[in-house]
Amino acid sequence: MLKLNRRAFVAGGAAASVFPNAGRAQVPSTKGTLIRGAKIFDGTSEELMTGLDVLVRDGMIAEVGEALSDADATVVDADGRTLTPGMSDAHVHIMWNDTIENLIYASPQEYTGAMAAQSAERMLMRGFTTVRDMGGPSFGLKQAIDSGVVPGPRILPSGFFISQTSGHGDFDPRMNYLSPHFTNQIDPAYLRGWTIVADGVPEVQKAAREILRYGATQIKIMGSGSITGAHDPLDVTEYTQEELSAIVQAAKNWGTYATIHAYTDMAIQNAIKAGVRSIEHGLFASEETMQMMKDADIFFSTQFLSFSVGPEQAGMTGSSVPKYLEAQAGATNGYERSKALGLKMAFGTDILGTIDLGPFQSQEFVARTAYYEPVDILRQATSLNAELFERSGRRHPYLDGPLGVIKEGAYGDLLLLNGNPLEDISLLAEPESGISLIMKGGKIFKDEL
Repeated sequence: MLKLNRRAFVAGGAAASVFPNAGRAQVPSTKGTLIRGAKIFDGTSEELMTGLDVLVRDGMIAEVGEALSDADATVVDADGRTLTPGMSDAHVHIMWNDTIENLIYASPQEYTGAMAAQSAERMLMRGFTTVRDMGGPSFGLKQAIDSGVVPGPRILPSGFFISQTSGHGDFDPRMNYLSPHFTNQIDPAYLRGWTIVADGVPEVQKAAREILRYGATQIKIMGSGSITGAHDPLDVTEYTQEELSAIVQAAKNWGTYATIHAYTDMAIQNAIKAGVRSIEHGLFASEETMQMMKDADIFFSTQFLSFSVGPEQAGMTGSSVPKYLEAQAGATNGYERSKALGLKMAFGTDILGTIDLGPFQSQEFVARTAYYEPVDILRQATSLNAELFERSGRRHPYLDGPLGVIKEGAYGDLLLLNGNPLEDISLLAEPESGISLIMKGGKIFKDEL
């Protein structure tokens, strides 16, 4: 949702670099890597651990212990820096690096792919080693990253949005158009992998099955009005409970789950009753509804930076401005209620717009300090997100070990920070100066030691 403009970003003094080091992905060594002298945030603990070494071999953490040795390993002297798991983002649109109208209707598809590859590399260089993509044609990019051709984070793709007619995923800007349902036309948003517009139980079942056929890790439903949508006011509830239940059951049949874009209280309640496992945005949920979320062990995946700025800084124009202000007015209540009830909070950013807006992703760490302590935010971006991702069951693409933690058998996705993030989480908000080493799968992509 966040569509902050580059001018506002630079004026705000944030790190708007295009990351000149991003292209320096090192050739992976056949040797292991032994990290010594680090203070360790393991993804869950309240305090940093000291006196322990971490040995990474064959892309995984092989050992964590005192005075480790490996004659064949390359030794990294952390010199008191803080070692953390790689960060994760539970709500990205990694293919969305321009206006959605341009990506669907105007630009060649090659442009979308090229921009996304560069966006993925920059995301990795900000310290994000895993992302849950919440809609868009990211399957090919994921394949290129996993094969080692393109540097980038691990991607848990959702693929097509599922949207009703006039819903948040109905991107056609025309008020009068030749509906593909009645004229045998093919929707460009469908052809390019963005949206399946489906109405009624049989259609949503078929849409969900098609998305799972593509290899989606989870299903993304558009369930209520939006700020930036072409046709849906913010107060609109989209899809009936019967339609939602059909989508959720299709996901369950594949051993995974559905998540939903939802602002209105009714939409969120319908989704909870249908069995979704994560609510995206959700700011207008009542205390009763949030209690239902807690009772059902549903993750709250909302964003904090998005509503901490004005509409101009957020890139809002025209009809989006009043909807943005309405959402902003309800945001504080949503944040305070969710924290008071102790909902499981994911770390997600939902940055949309041109590629130069990407650095805003890192500012989410600081935006959350208005409500959470640094250790809580770090857990959200590591072990808690990993717990959410595990709800995909065997559809999860990365099952060799756990993500988001530092322990034996976990993925070798690690960061070395130039300070203590439990005291100063802005180290992650300024990745060029705050992060000295980035490792993903045992490969070092940044090394400034």
